[in-house]
Amino acid sequence: MTRKGKSITLSISDRDKAELENLALEFGCTWGDRPNISKLVESIARRQLIIAPNNNWTNERIKALETARKALVDLGKTDEAKQIAELLKSRSELTLPFRKEIETFLDKPLPAWRQQVDNLIHRQQPFRLSYQDAAERVWSYTVLHAQVVSIEKRQYLLCRAEESEGNQDVQGLQHNWTLRLDRIQEAAVVSIDKAWLDDLERISVEFHLSSGLAFAYQRKTEDVFVSELEVESPVRRVVRNISGTFWFFREITRYGKDCIIVSPDEVRSRFRENLKSLCQAYDLEIM
Repeated sequence: MTRKGKSITLSISDRDKAELENLALEFGCTWGDRPNISKLVESIARRQLIIAPNNNWTNERIKALETARKALVDLGKTDEAKQIAELLKSRSELTLPFRKEIETFLDKPLPAWRQQVDNLIHRQQPFRLSYQDAAERVWSYTVLHAQVVSIEKRQYLLCRAEESEGNQDVQGLQHNWTLRLDRIQEAAVVSIDKAWLDDLERISVEFHLSSGLAFAYQRKTEDVFVSELEVESPVRRVVRNISGTFWFFREITRYGKDCIIVSPDEVRSRFRENLKSLCQAYDLEIM
C-alpha cells in the first residue's frame, strides 16, 4: 500500500538533512523506528510544533546563564550545570570558542577525582589528596576541611590539612593550603577515618580605612567587626578573620595608603616586607 499525499522536494545539504532527522527523532516524528522529515514538516504546519527564533538572546542573558553554570560546578552540582550547558549549546548566538568550551564540558564535565572530592566535601568526610604540582613536585595532604571557591576567575581547593611543611604563611595559618584546580593533572583521593573540622584555620586581622575608602567600604562576609565612621578623621576600623595572607594582601594592596594594617604584628611586618621588596624592585630608597 502506498501513502497518498502531496509531495515536496527539499534541496538541503547532508548536514541539514541529518539535523532535521535528529529533530524528527527528538519530537517523535518517525515512520516505524526511523526519523521522518515529512512528519516533522507536517507537525510544524499544523502548529503542533512551534518555530521560535534561536538568535535573539542578549549577551547579558548568556553571561548570566554561564555564571550560573560555573557556580553550580563550584558547588559540585554537575547534573544541574549540564542542563544549563545543554541549553546554551542549543543557541546559535554562541561564539565558536565559547561553544567549544561548552561542548568540552558536556563531553567531560569533571574528572573522576574532582567528582569524588565534591562528594567527600558534601558528606564532610576527611580524605587524603596526592597530586603533582606545576614544578613536578609530589605533595600529599590529609584534608580535614575543604571548599571549592572561585577567586579572580579561577577555581581553587581551599583546604585545612594536618601537614604544614613547606607552608610559608604566618603562624596560625600554616595548615591551610590553596590548590589551583586546573594545575592538578592527576590526583589520588582516598577517604580516611578522621573527624571533619568546621572551618579553615583563621586569625583576626585589624586594619583601618581612611579618606574616601572609609565612606565607601562595604562589609565582607569574613568581617567580624566594622566600626562606625569616625567623622573627624575620617577612619573606619575593621576586624576580619582571614584564612591566608596571600589573598588578603592582594585585596588591600589596591587600596594603597588608605588601608593600614594595625595588628597582629606578624601580619603587619609581613606586609611591610612585601612593600620593601616592591620599592627595591623599582630602585626606590626607603627613608
